[in-house]
Amino acid sequence: MIWNSFIEFLSFSDPNVRMVTFGTIFLGISSAVVGSFAFLRKRALVGDAIAHSILPGVAIAFIFSGSKNPYLLLLGALISGWISIYLIELITDRSKIKADTSIAIVLSVFFGVGIFLLTIIQHSGAGNQSGLDQFLFGQAASMRGEDVLAYVIVGALLLIVTVLFFKSFKLLSFNPDFAAASGLPVRFLRFVLNTLTVLAIAVGIQSVGVVLMAALLITPSAVARSWTNRLSYMIVLAALVGAISGFFGSFVSFAAPAMPTGPWIVVILSVLAMISLVFAPGTGMVARWYRQRKNRRKVLRENLIKAFYHIGERAEEFSELVSLSDLQATRDFTSRELSNGLRQLEKRYLIIPDGNKWKLSEEGLKEGKRVVRLHRIWEMYLTERMRLKEDHIHPNAETIEHIITPDIEEQLLEELGYPEMDPHESEIPYDKSKPRN
Repeated sequence: MIWNSFIEFLSFSDPNVRMVTFGTIFLGISSAVVGSFAFLRKRALVGDAIAHSILPGVAIAFIFSGSKNPYLLLLGALISGWISIYLIELITDRSKIKADTSIAIVLSVFFGVGIFLLTIIQHSGAGNQSGLDQFLFGQAASMRGEDVLAYVIVGALLLIVTVLFFKSFKLLSFNPDFAAASGLPVRFLRFVLNTLTVLAIAVGIQSVGVVLMAALLITPSAVARSWTNRLSYMIVLAALVGAISGFFGSFVSFAAPAMPTGPWIVVILSVLAMISLVFAPGTGMVARWYRQRKNRRKVLRENLIKAFYHIGERAEEFSELVSLSDLQATRDFTSRELSNGLRQLEKRYLIIPDGNKWKLSEEGLKEGKRVVRLHRIWEMYLTERMRLKEDHIHPNAETIEHIITPDIEEQLLEELGYPEMDPHESEIPYDKSKPRN
């Protein structure tokens, strides 16, 4: 049944379905592109404030014009939104009030004024005032042809300006101080970017409403940011996410007429955000869990090989067999840690099993020397350069030894002059196969 509805939806035989679908797709793309810069500038809440502040502009435009002409309503929304963003910056710059507080003040005042004006309009008896409340919660399904045309024109304008000013917007978003020092017209660029943000919000509120517009502006960028570190890829991916949410939000509204399009657009965006939160490479929960698991296994492996080395160092014989009790006497390993750690060392041929005992292989001895060397040269660095007492340095070295890279190791050795002994008068083992400067 759902598949049949989807096929019927894709036929776009109904003109209203075409208008709603293509209108919401274009809104999703334009909002996502502009929202990417708001997201990077850490101005997500400003988008929410502008969305609420647009309401009095829409109401005043209707009062003066007496019609619901989309261009006039858009003009009123633009003016009201621009006043709100100017007041936010003015309050933040000219007073001791912080940005979040100024956003809250402007949002609540403008939204309250907007509700007050809508109430006056509803009680005025104007015959054509019905539908203005759609700006609160959105009603994409009621789009008319002239509405869609207005949104397409404004959306195209947003995309064109973004492409033309892309490099400047990029620099302004990542390093505004450097942009100013480079001679860029920062004030003008900020004005253009703020205007684009207000326009994007003004265009989208009839689809999702002022309450949910911030999600359409910011969520696609947050989803895209989870998957890439390049701005150009991020913007393209955010636009794709916005388009997908608009498409499937329209489909749900088509398949279930009782379901409003705007809220479902936001629901789909939220689902995509949750998927990114869990599965995004590098930043997702699964990727972080894998890195943490990999790091824990590495730390256990290195701690265990270090225990083998310490046992051989005390016995002055690294080829002797070591039992589980010997390892537990050297370091407080649990039975599970020993089982997992020994299995890892065997798989890497760092130890050689012999019944219920093990001994270091040639590669295992090299690895043991490396870990112990890193521990002891870091202790030397803490005592000689940081002037820490000997009894305070061991816990720190236990942590740092696992993250010192070969380049850092070489820098430490050069700075310390290739020491022979650590602060506790223990020998620092070197790999004799590698030449020392």
